[in-house]
Amino acid sequence: MTKLSAEAYAIVEGRHPDPFHYLGLHTEGDKTVVRAFLPEASKVDAIDEHGEAAVLARIHDDGLFAGALPNGSRRYQLRARFGETVVDLDDPYRFPPVLTDFDLYLLGEGTHQRLYDKLGAHPMTLDGVAGVAFVVLAPNARRVSVVGDFNFWNARRHPMRVRGVGYWELFVPHATAGDHYKFDIIGPQGQHLPLKSDPFAFAAEIRPNTASIVLDETKLPHPRAAPANVNALSAPMSIYEVHLGSWRRKGHNEWLTYRDLAEQLPRYARDLGFTHVEFLPVNEHPFDGSWGYQPTGLYAPTSRFGTPQDFSALVDACHREGLGVLLDWVPGHFPDDPHGLGNFDGTSFYEHANPLQGRHLDWGTLVYNYGRTEIVNFLVSNALFWLERYGIDGLRVDAVASMLYLDYSRPAGGWVPNRLGGRENLDAIDFLRRFNTEVFARFPQATTAAEESTAWPQVSRPVEFGGLGFGYKWNMGWMHDTLNYISKDPIHRRFHHGDILFGLHYAFSENFILPLSHDEVVHGKRSILGRMPGDDWQRFANLRAYYAFMFGHPGKKLMFMGCEFGQEREWNHDRSLDWHLLDQKKHAGIQTLIRDLNELYRALPALHELDCDQAGFEWVVTDDAGGNVFAWLRNGRDARARCLVVVNFSPNVYYNYRVKAPLAGKWREVLNSDSAHYGGSNVGNVGEVHTLDGLVPELNLTIPPLAAIFLVPEG
Repeated sequence: MTKLSAEAYAIVEGRHPDPFHYLGLHTEGDKTVVRAFLPEASKVDAIDEHGEAAVLARIHDDGLFAGALPNGSRRYQLRARFGETVVDLDDPYRFPPVLTDFDLYLLGEGTHQRLYDKLGAHPMTLDGVAGVAFVVLAPNARRVSVVGDFNFWNARRHPMRVRGVGYWELFVPHATAGDHYKFDIIGPQGQHLPLKSDPFAFAAEIRPNTASIVLDETKLPHPRAAPANVNALSAPMSIYEVHLGSWRRKGHNEWLTYRDLAEQLPRYARDLGFTHVEFLPVNEHPFDGSWGYQPTGLYAPTSRFGTPQDFSALVDACHREGLGVLLDWVPGHFPDDPHGLGNFDGTSFYEHANPLQGRHLDWGTLVYNYGRTEIVNFLVSNALFWLERYGIDGLRVDAVASMLYLDYSRPAGGWVPNRLGGRENLDAIDFLRRFNTEVFARFPQATTAAEESTAWPQVSRPVEFGGLGFGYKWNMGWMHDTLNYISKDPIHRRFHHGDILFGLHYAFSENFILPLSHDEVVHGKRSILGRMPGDDWQRFANLRAYYAFMFGHPGKKLMFMGCEFGQEREWNHDRSLDWHLLDQKKHAGIQTLIRDLNELYRALPALHELDCDQAGFEWVVTDDAGGNVFAWLRNGRDARARCLVVVNFSPNVYYNYRVKAPLAGKWREVLNSDSAHYGGSNVGNVGEVHTLDGLVPELNLTIPPLAAIFLVPEG
């Protein structure tokens, strides 16, 4: 053995920060020298491009070899003996860089629009050799190695080179799609970190395993397009919100796969008249009970239900049925699992270092540092990735309020003010504006929606006018107030009349979606049916009236799975919905009502065309608190596109109830939630009613108990 340099020992000990400086081919004086580190190899030759072999001397017992390459060749292979086996290998340290100088410029500037094309694991052919290029950002690391199926998970075999401001890269010859891998990182203080999953992994193992999986995402089948203008403000938008793991289950409580879901879910949602499906987060996540809202793999569809190709097939099946597909997206926080983003390079890189800024007290999760260009790029690129690679039609952003306020759910003195001394997270505001700007610029047919639970102004108004730029905002106030009202016994509702009226004071300040979401049927809140007062008949009548009220109210609609047939119990993510309830007429009647409400909502321009415009709504009856009656007009753009909605939230039948009408003549009763078809008492107006003679047209109505009726002018 010759005396070795410090660099050689750094290679052998797996701590060299720049392995290309020592390994591979180098010109030293008039010689061309090759060095290779192949643990467990007993003999290594370098084979030049002419097939001539040069024996490489073993200069360290751990498997470090070196020797001169004959004839000044620049290309070579390694022939190594492992026991009785001899294999020909391509040396990863003879290949050129993966990232170009232009890539590094854009990455450093923060303007690279397609990070997912460069970072992560990408099968490719480099210099005529098939393999996988690995790139990861770890700017504070001393050393990064890629470990996986292709190198026996040995961190000394494939240390990476660092480029630019902390982008570590390596092309691994003969690694292939399907290989499992992680990154082995030594932090800035020399600390050896737990193995890290790839932040840009396009596929991952199923929990509890956490390895990333090489996938050529450019070869994913691209779903067909959704119908044009499916997200337009003037279009009907009725969203069926689904948790994929508990919509249905197989015989032994097993999950349906993405392929199973593709065969059943789109057809079901379309049959009920929904225009969209919205999936709770499908990003890879370690804990089932988080429902996906604590993701560790933002670029990977969860492997619980199949492969990325299978997920793409589900999106395609939804589009084939004419449904738009929305994803819940979580850029607000992430879990601190050791294989994830937390302390990724030995520092608080993705998250804030100060726990007063970097940890959510409610969820025990970490907060992204939106002040870092690299983190904003990571998140914006992820949003664009789902829209491009999987043809997703929109993203609903979770927990926006937690992003906007520095003092969100924090005690006095438990937060850090912004540079102006305020409580607004200025970096998060900038991030959300950039996110929306990029999404609508690149994908103008797509949309975004904010779950924002405060009165933050202009959430769904354009960035150029000072807004956050979202397409829509969830109307959390409407949800809270109206559920509070409907849960009261009818005799007490007169004292809560304002819960119904108040929402119309601000109904057109944003582009609203009316949500009855998963959050409203868990944690002791009961199901929507479970909130309804009275005996069994009244409970179902209340539910029918409430759903009809929702579909007559301005705003797009969202309903969580199970609500459409009156699920009795709270939602449980570990089991299927109670589909057996549909054997009972009262539950089947709720489902039929939802189908008919969706059909009416889509068919009548008055109910959707001006959903987000003050001109689309006018009150007719607001002052009948004692009778629990409300009436209003919905207007379309055409002068005769009108729909009169009358809701009776009392158990009384009202005969000869006078309601003003904008047009004289015959009005058809196009839907009555008290119809026997839905399980009601069949009180109504026998299909039509004529206005009374007088200066102002009036309708003399029979209003059924705990019910809503919809009337449209004839002709």
